[in-house]
Amino acid sequence: MFKLDENFTESDLTTAVNQAERNYVIQPDDLLTLDVFTNDGERIVDPNNELQRNAQGLQNRRTFNYLVKTDGTVKFPIVGQVKIDGLSLDQAESTLQEKYNAYYKASFVRLQFANKRVVVLGATAQGGQIIPLENENVSLVEVLALSGGLDMGSKAQNIKVIRGNLANPEIFQVNLATVSGMKQSMLDIEPGDIIYIEPWRRPFFEGTRDIAPILSLLSSTLALVLVLQNL
Repeated sequence: MFKLDENFTESDLTTAVNQAERNYVIQPDDLLTLDVFTNDGERIVDPNNELQRNAQGLQNRRTFNYLVKTDGTVKFPIVGQVKIDGLSLDQAESTLQEKYNAYYKASFVRLQFANKRVVVLGATAQGGQIIPLENENVSLVEVLALSGGLDMGSKAQNIKVIRGNLANPEIFQVNLATVSGMKQSMLDIEPGDIIYIEPWRRPFFEGTRDIAPILSLLSSTLALVLVLQNL
């Protein structure tokens, strides 16, 4: 993996990094969690140990998920329907803070995604997995590392990222066998992506595995015949 390529330049890497450094935007069918604090989030900093005294109550507090509807709106407590699709989390937090300021003093809002994930299939060290995206700007290499990495049975030069509607998907082919292919691996992995790692085909070993039961049956039969002959 990551062999040097004569056509690879520093500007290629810079372009790839800049392309990756973007934020996810909120889309229909996303699930969000919401926390609202007063006094610009004073309780989070907890200068007077109020949070520690109320820790048991916070632990028992239920966490709710809020669905982004097809029209891009979300129904939040108190403020009702708010249209936030197409916004980053930071932009949506600012929008909600303005809404909650009508009810709370210097509100502080924290939003998080609850259902961002990708699917990894094919020849990985741990098999097929669903990887939650807990951070933004996650690269393909990071997702592969979270899935257990590539092993000797994986084709590093033939990794496919399948994106969008499966009826008409957008497919990216990534080659991690060279450093120049790494700039493709830094493409921003998006929630819902399917990553497929093609396995190496070994016809001899696969054929041996297929006929192993037959060989086992023949050897058992032969052993039984020899035992009966000796008797």
